[in-house]
Amino acid sequence: MAAANPVESLQEEAKCPTCLEYFTEPVTLECGHNFCRACISQCWEGSDKAASCPQCRETVQQRNLRPNRQLANMVEITKRLNFQTAKGAGGDGVCGEHQETLKLFCEEDQTPICVVCDRSRAHRAHTVVPIQEAAQEYKERIQAHLKTLKEEREKLLGLKTTGERNSQEYLKQTQTERQKIVSEFQQLRQFLEEQERLLLAQLDKLDEEIVRIQDENVSQLSEQISHLSELISEMEGKCQKPASEFLQDVRSTLSRCEKGKFQQPEEISLELEEQVSGFSWKMIVLLETLGKFKDTLPSALETKRGGFLGTFRQANVTLDPDTAHPKLVLSEGRKSVKWGDTRQYLPNNPERFDSEPCALGCEGFTSGRHCWEVEVGDGGCWAVGVARESVGRKGLISLSPEGGIWAVQQLGGQFWALTSPVTTLHRRRAPSRIQVCLNCDQGQVIFIDADDKAPIFTFPPGSVPGERIRPWLWVGRPQLRLCP
Repeated sequence: MAAANPVESLQEEAKCPTCLEYFTEPVTLECGHNFCRACISQCWEGSDKAASCPQCRETVQQRNLRPNRQLANMVEITKRLNFQTAKGAGGDGVCGEHQETLKLFCEEDQTPICVVCDRSRAHRAHTVVPIQEAAQEYKERIQAHLKTLKEEREKLLGLKTTGERNSQEYLKQTQTERQKIVSEFQQLRQFLEEQERLLLAQLDKLDEEIVRIQDENVSQLSEQISHLSELISEMEGKCQKPASEFLQDVRSTLSRCEKGKFQQPEEISLELEEQVSGFSWKMIVLLETLGKFKDTLPSALETKRGGFLGTFRQANVTLDPDTAHPKLVLSEGRKSVKWGDTRQYLPNNPERFDSEPCALGCEGFTSGRHCWEVEVGDGGCWAVGVARESVGRKGLISLSPEGGIWAVQQLGGQFWALTSPVTTLHRRRAPSRIQVCLNCDQGQVIFIDADDKAPIFTFPPGSVPGERIRPWLWVGRPQLRLCP
């Protein structure tokens, strides 16, 4: 059999054969055996027989107990050696106070202790369990916490991955929007440069025409002034002559005076004046468009390149007779409406307008993009737009977004958008056909001149609430017709 570990052999030699712990105040009997002083005294206490060695049973004298200081020193050296050996093995398996192996665990203090600590006053009343048992219990508890912590870590890793993925998507979206903005403004600059060239070229032509007329007028007036000056000099000289000579050929003189009356020069034509005035109107429209470019720019650019209306679904709108004012007359196909001479005897149902000459379309929209066209003709009084399903029908109603109506109107020769207050639309005339474009997803209404595809007015995104929206007409004169 292999020899025992020298350190373990030394530890065994340093222990009392009675208490099996390291010697405390070791004493040597006559027979040569060693014991703790307390252990041997307790062994002989209360015995009437002669004292004997507990190990070899040889009779000894009780008072002949010699302290074994060398053994005591050896015990201390053994304890330190045991402590250093445990430290070298990478553990704290030895009590720092008693140099005993940590075999127990104090539940109250939550710390490993040795058997000497267990008997001390500090831990005597505490619950103590074997250290391996405590380690197993706490390992199970730690394992449970580890499982929870790992699950939390997996969740956080998932959130991190999702966040990074979302950030990349958002960055792609912002990059796309950035490119769109750059592209739109590039087109806007090109559009403005083109408009500048066109307007300046037209002004140059007008300058030439104005200068031509002015030069002709100056030449004509100069000639007439010279002729009149000669005639005036001749008449003044004739008036200085004697009567007999003055009255000679007097009839011819009077005739020449009458023929020498001043002739008006050529005036700037009404057509030319209208062209000059038209530039002011064009500049007002252009500035108004630029002032509202956030709302109208995409529409204007898409309209210019012919793609705007393609983004809207053409709606086949018909009029709802149950909503029409009693004096409104609908066509058989419910595609046109006009103001009648007499009030019709119709049921006063809750859906019918009874004061304002209005009618709603049968179709209602809650999502998507929809477009329809209304022929309003030239002149007259009318309004075209959309209204929410819950718009007021009885009595006087507010023709404004606050009243649930978004529209443009011509009345008394004025053309405006029914905002609050109204917004005057700076156009030479109202269009004869209007396209109404409803974007339910953005809450936006756009009005376009169906003849030249130019934007008329835009109620910006968010203006129209997220409820059912229906086509709306206000009919004065003449007839309004929904185009197929």
